[in-house]
Amino acid sequence: MNRIVLIGNGFDLAHGLKTSYKDFINWYWDGRFEYLRNTFTSVSKVALCELTVTTSLTWYNFFEQNPSILYEYKGSELFMELCNRGICRATMTPLFERIHKSIETKGWVDIENDYYELLKKYALENASEAQIDDLNTQLYDLQVLLVEYLKNIEISDKLIKSDIRQKIYAPFKIQDVSIESQQALKEHVEYGLNLDNKSLDSKFRQYGGHCYTSGFVDDYRVKYGNNILKDDELPPELLLPNNIMLLNFNYTHTAQLYLKEGSIFSVNQIHGDLKEPKSVIFGYGDELDDDYKTIVNKNENKFLGNIKSIKYLEADNYRRLLSFIESEPYQIVIMGHSCGNSDRTLLNTLFEHKNCVSIKPYYYKIDENNDKYIELIQNISRNFTDMKLMRDRVVNKTYCEPLT
Repeated sequence: MNRIVLIGNGFDLAHGLKTSYKDFINWYWDGRFEYLRNTFTSVSKVALCELTVTTSLTWYNFFEQNPSILYEYKGSELFMELCNRGICRATMTPLFERIHKSIETKGWVDIENDYYELLKKYALENASEAQIDDLNTQLYDLQVLLVEYLKNIEISDKLIKSDIRQKIYAPFKIQDVSIESQQALKEHVEYGLNLDNKSLDSKFRQYGGHCYTSGFVDDYRVKYGNNILKDDELPPELLLPNNIMLLNFNYTHTAQLYLKEGSIFSVNQIHGDLKEPKSVIFGYGDELDDDYKTIVNKNENKFLGNIKSIKYLEADNYRRLLSFIESEPYQIVIMGHSCGNSDRTLLNTLFEHKNCVSIKPYYYKIDENNDKYIELIQNISRNFTDMKLMRDRVVNKTYCEPLT
């Protein structure tokens, strides 16, 4: 029995990294206004947004006369403050404008979802080919900037958290496995019982054990044979996954910090790698959405230019994932992935696959009395078409805990 660890942006955030889309947009504005400080015109136009200072001053003169504003406000807050004061007039692309409305009203933004909502709107309105081209260009411009931003984020061994590492490589727990899959867990234990001590020792060492003592397993063999699962007595060696794949939905390499040496562990950069910007997949992946058929039926390929399930075919990451889930039963562990609709097609494939035995979410804890377990479960449920299956496979809160 294997394990897949779904790693999303919350994983990076748990390590103190500023990798949210809101952080990215703030970085964009900080850089933009730093540039405007040395601009001797009243109008500044770049791909996503044209900015005009509405006074008779140039941007350089304005910041020279109002230097304190750069310290009072940062990022998108500075942009909105200038607009609210009537000092700045902005002409944005439709996607960038939608992003800012999300930040202003919700305090956060999902760029990929905003893109898809606009794409659906254009499909329903029979938008021109030029409009679709322009929308795809807007998303590409954001992708280029996002890659630039993330490349500057420093990732080192100092970020490693021992509690997260323990969760990734922890033995299976009987109560985490769905009722329908208890037989798969029993077979996993039986397989371990039938291994010779040398093979068990090899597996134990890959998990970081310095040496393996066969006594516990031998005692269990004598006491129970192959007939019973006793969670409180099972030697942990018998409950270790055979293989672990860190399925990294981020573009960063934080997941690699936790990759142990050994052939049974791997990282799959399912959305691409910052080292190869052309491999980055940035778009939307919800073929279960009712409006997706409307887009497909347009019979215009430009509508499908940033659909993830199509972009996956440009590399072998998705194929390697399919091979992994077909090989044997697997548990899914969720670390920092919101399980939102932008990855719904892929998550549905993983969650409802016949070999999935368990979905264990590690949730975000806000404070002593509040957490986001239920919100995460609600998102997970949208990736299922069979709610009975969902209720059996998702581990209830009693047996779950915060990510860190």
